[in-house]
Amino acid sequence: MNNQQKGIMWLLIASLGFSLMGAFVKLSGELPVMQKSLFRNLVGMIIPLYFVIKHHERLFGSLNNQPLLMARSIFGLVGVLLNYYTIDRMLLSDADMLNKLSPFFTIILCAVFLKERIQKYQAAAIIVAFAGTLFIIKPTFSSDISVSFIGILGALFAGLAYTTLRVLGPKEKFYTTVFYFSFFSTIVLVPFVITHYEPMTMTQLVYLLLSGIFATMGQFGITIAYQFAPAKDISIFFYATVLFSALIGFLMFHQHPDIFSYIGYIIIFSASYYMFQKTKTKGDLS
Repeated sequence: MNNQQKGIMWLLIASLGFSLMGAFVKLSGELPVMQKSLFRNLVGMIIPLYFVIKHHERLFGSLNNQPLLMARSIFGLVGVLLNYYTIDRMLLSDADMLNKLSPFFTIILCAVFLKERIQKYQAAAIIVAFAGTLFIIKPTFSSDISVSFIGILGALFAGLAYTTLRVLGPKEKFYTTVFYFSFFSTIVLVPFVITHYEPMTMTQLVYLLLSGIFATMGQFGITIAYQFAPAKDISIFFYATVLFSALIGFLMFHQHPDIFSYIGYIIIFSASYYMFQKTKTKGDLS
């Protein structure tokens, strides 16, 4: 395989990892969101720690990068908690598609905070993508709509985390950043989990450990994928997560998205594909 094909393969592996993470979070049942997230981060510390030690890197990065590392960790943790909350209360594929709004938020946030100019095609794609969310949310006056907005808020915080990572860039190794995030999240979550701990069965514990393993698989899959090929060439394949989530939701939870959700998926995917093609074309011309 050439590098682009390898990048696509690793991105598909990452997509499957995040889909399975969501499935096991949902399978773990009625447990506090913070308790679920804690196990993800406990597992998520182990593999990055191995790489940090192997390459003799600093566990917590350089002193100059502490504000960025801290901001990335705070935004990332809030994003994960909101995403887990949404996964527990929505169709798995719906929750996943709302979370996939994060790239559009990243474009907006980079324009606001990093003064990166939004191109006309990006603005058009953002408007179309957010219009597509209405088909998934299906606005009503019921309480269910609040869960959808929490899912969108989770995507916003993920976008904030990605924007911070854009600034952090090559200043820190990826495994240092991942370890810092997992360690920070663990330290923050432990007091909440101790005071609001819900007893778990062995099955629930196994499900949460598996969610952590597959979340780590997703994190590393993305990182490796973008080492093989630029994001502009392969990022669209990350939307395979929604397809995996829809299939897993059908097989494991007997979930059936309605026609409006499917329309929303198509609209958001089409907006992403359009932006992907425009970015790729501009990159080829530059």
